[in-house]
Amino acid sequence: MLRKRLEAEPGLRIMDVGFTSPTNINYLASLGHSLFMADLVHDAWTGEWKTGEDEDGKPIWNVQGFLDQTLNFAGRLFDVVLLWTALDYLPEAFVAPVVEHLHASMSPGGQVMALFHTRTQGEETLNCRFHVTPGNDIEVQLSEPFPIQRSFTNRSIEKLFAGWSGHKQFLAKDALSEVIMTR
Repeated sequence: MLRKRLEAEPGLRIMDVGFTSPTNINYLASLGHSLFMADLVHDAWTGEWKTGEDEDGKPIWNVQGFLDQTLNFAGRLFDVVLLWTALDYLPEAFVAPVVEHLHASMSPGGQVMALFHTRTQGEETLNCRFHVTPGNDIEVQLSEPFPIQRSFTNRSIEKLFAGWSGHKQFLAKDALSEVIMTR
């Protein structure tokens, strides 16, 4: 469904979340789209966003600083966000604020395509980079070894994206669930 939109509507503004993919850049640019790259998981875990610990030993995060630096779009709105599995790997404190920030940064009718792991253990939970192809398949490549933080249930996905106008959810292979959210 999203692939058809990418092919039918040149000139979309697309955010590709994850390690820079020359495959995605070349393919999406060849369709006439403009791209913004944001490696949220890498930036969250390797940046200086952890500012200390609370009295229970839980990390304290500078969430607003992360959003201001990593997701500063200078007023640009996006038509499509390829979020991939980023929400499964982000620190918990970042998940809801990132989704809210994306909602505010999307054009009406904009779509987010996200993948969610259905379990938190096993080889299929390794952090990967995803590459768009002209067909229905997505190529997968191992990425930096960040540990999975959670798996979302259908209900938790609906709750996280409650402010969005609609969503479609599909069970993908390799213990993944694919969700397309519409603003």
